[in-house]
Amino acid sequence: MTPPPAASVAAMIRPAPIPDDSKINQDILYVMKGTSPGYWLLLSIALTFVGIGAAVWLWQIYEGLGIAGYIHPVFWGVYIVTFVFWIGIAHAGTLISAILYLFRAKWRNAINRSAEAMTVFAVMTAGLFLGIHVGRIWKAYFILPYPNQRGLWVNFKSPLLWDTVAVSTYATISIVFLYVGLIPDLAIARDRHSGWRRVLYGILALGWQGTSRNWKSHTRSVLHLSGLATPLVLSVHSVVSWDFAMTLVPGWHSTIFGPYFVAGAIFSGFAMVLTLMIPVRRIYGLENYITDYHLDNMARFLLFTSIIVGYAYVFEYFIAWYSGVEHEQTSFWMRTFGAYWFSTWVMIVCNAILPQLLWFKRLRTNVPFLFVLSVLINIGMWFERYVIIVEGLSTEHDPSAWGVYTVSWPEIGILAGSFAFFVTLFLIFLKLFPIIAIAEIKELAIHAKLHPEGGH
Repeated sequence: MTPPPAASVAAMIRPAPIPDDSKINQDILYVMKGTSPGYWLLLSIALTFVGIGAAVWLWQIYEGLGIAGYIHPVFWGVYIVTFVFWIGIAHAGTLISAILYLFRAKWRNAINRSAEAMTVFAVMTAGLFLGIHVGRIWKAYFILPYPNQRGLWVNFKSPLLWDTVAVSTYATISIVFLYVGLIPDLAIARDRHSGWRRVLYGILALGWQGTSRNWKSHTRSVLHLSGLATPLVLSVHSVVSWDFAMTLVPGWHSTIFGPYFVAGAIFSGFAMVLTLMIPVRRIYGLENYITDYHLDNMARFLLFTSIIVGYAYVFEYFIAWYSGVEHEQTSFWMRTFGAYWFSTWVMIVCNAILPQLLWFKRLRTNVPFLFVLSVLINIGMWFERYVIIVEGLSTEHDPSAWGVYTVSWPEIGILAGSFAFFVTLFLIFLKLFPIIAIAEIKELAIHAKLHPEGGH
């Protein structure tokens, strides 16, 4: 097959012209208008699974954690695996919104709103699993670090407290960041709606009039929040990785876990953004805003972080071999060829091998391929956390205490409910708020008119 000319390949990934102001308002606000039968069907399915997950959780509260698949010595199972997974998903939003903003990467403007919303919903979903894993949800207030009249205080040596502080801090910053970025768009929506929507958007817009003073305050707020949120990308998942790295469990006690977890979190987060936005782009005709140029840049990020994750996989095995420590060597051998071999190879293939196809320019802008790949990456990243947590606990230092953990159906029900909960929140957000930052897209359009040779 004859390769395409260089000019045509470059044209595939060049930023497309942005429509004028009125067309931008019309196209993006159109997503919020009306609901099709397909939307209600998808929302109904999601709510059904949320109900199933909630029912299973209530049954678990009544019966106790014994209905989960825990077996000595594995008492961190699907719930902690899924908690780490959702915290990882949340990281792409902060990276796109904060770090890329500080670096003035203009291609982020079309996807930052969806990524920010995804961050908030992922953190909310992750927070549920702290209570689900503990079991006695009515005792959850004991893990909050606040003074009380009984003179009790929390155990600062507990990973549960580390996660609580990290998640609550990250959730606070993420919600504020999302809301501040929404304010100009809420004013646009306020002026173009009537009834309850106009009242709602009017309250949330905080009297925004688009004056120079408004814009100056808004720009400063976004800049300061970006500077505040940027360290959280590194710190939050590093704290989660310390849950494992601070122990002496074979396969966990490693200094690579901090950067390894952060790279994997960004990797899975970008994949989830693609998983969510590719269908939205196609259904609502947003190809003029989420273009092949944006898909190409996101695919490059996937490729880059996949290389880091793949390197971490190789490095883990090399250090286990080079250390000469029998416990480490046995743990990684069992990881690859033992009871959890399937999970390990799904992790390796989905996260380290398949993304290497993104070296090809054609595939980086092939929408069906990117969608399937993003789904496979999320599956692979869930199995990565499963392999690290479950296999590590299954084969600790004493072979007489080894056990094989099997996922129970209540755990599967709660896992499915968590994904449905996330999808439900995203579907509701889709109809209440602009999924693309209108004001930022208009800013790009103005820039393109003033600097036609400068691109986007």
